[in-house]
Amino acid sequence: MQTSQLGNSDLQITPVGFGAWAIGGGDWSFAWGPQDDTESVAAIHEALDLGVNWIDTAPVYGLGHSEEVVGKALAGRASRPLIFTKCGRVWDETRAIGKRLKAASIREECEASLRRLGVDTIDLYQVHWPEPDEDVEEGWTELARLQQEGKVRWIGVSNFSVSQMKRAAAIAPITSLQPPYSMLRREVEAEILPYAREHGIGVIAYSPMASGLLTGTWTKERREALPEDDWRKHKNPLFQDPAFAHGVAVAEVLREVGAGHGATPAAVAIAWVLAHPAVTAAIVGARKPGQYADIAVAAGLRLTAADRDRIAHALTS
Repeated sequence: MQTSQLGNSDLQITPVGFGAWAIGGGDWSFAWGPQDDTESVAAIHEALDLGVNWIDTAPVYGLGHSEEVVGKALAGRASRPLIFTKCGRVWDETRAIGKRLKAASIREECEASLRRLGVDTIDLYQVHWPEPDEDVEEGWTELARLQQEGKVRWIGVSNFSVSQMKRAAAIAPITSLQPPYSMLRREVEAEILPYAREHGIGVIAYSPMASGLLTGTWTKERREALPEDDWRKHKNPLFQDPAFAHGVAVAEVLREVGAGHGATPAAVAIAWVLAHPAVTAAIVGARKPGQYADIAVAAGLRLTAADRDRIAHALTS
């Protein structure tokens, strides 16, 4: 795969990166249901063998488990991909998740992530959510300190507004922004993506397939059969009607568009996100081997004007 520079960094990243949210396993607030760690490791290996050169994870995914699985998958490999992780979400002995951006907490989180991942340095360290808002400056200042100390190479933000990015940038340069972005979630197009592009902030979009809704594999029966601890079943607005029915209909149009390129609906959805001039790359997860070969096609897929018109019509129908 070709690579692109991420923001102001020296990181050259592939158009898609492996997203490790779902492989955190079940039994936490935003789980995707039970997950087999052996299949997770195999899925990571498949993505890397296809040329993907970065993995995005977070401590809160599975309450530490996702980072542990990533560390296990990388142990013993001859070459290590770039590792991106986050801070700002903590949990207690009852598995309740809290929001914290205090300097001491971030430092503890960073050390814990380094141990779980089995690395000496994190390539990109990101504030997961700008919460509590009043602690954004304190948290970002601590990330800058960690960068100066060499514990992390580059620092970025996730889910930030323009005003919050301006506050952070006044303290230290922002390498990257990680926003939710798909053809079904386009709120960031108005102000956030233009700001990032204007200020040289790399954008790594998450949920480009709308949490899997745009894969073309969904029916009402499959949705109802989701495990109770799959966050999409009750917490994800896109999986509630009427949004769910609309997403399924859009995915069918993506199937038709993809047929002309030998690509799946998922690949078309990812390619649509990658086509935005502000977007550097997209985060795409997988839960078992055999899934990433189709996803990787998106890295080289170029949609035609006619394709985009068909998609635009489906989105407004």
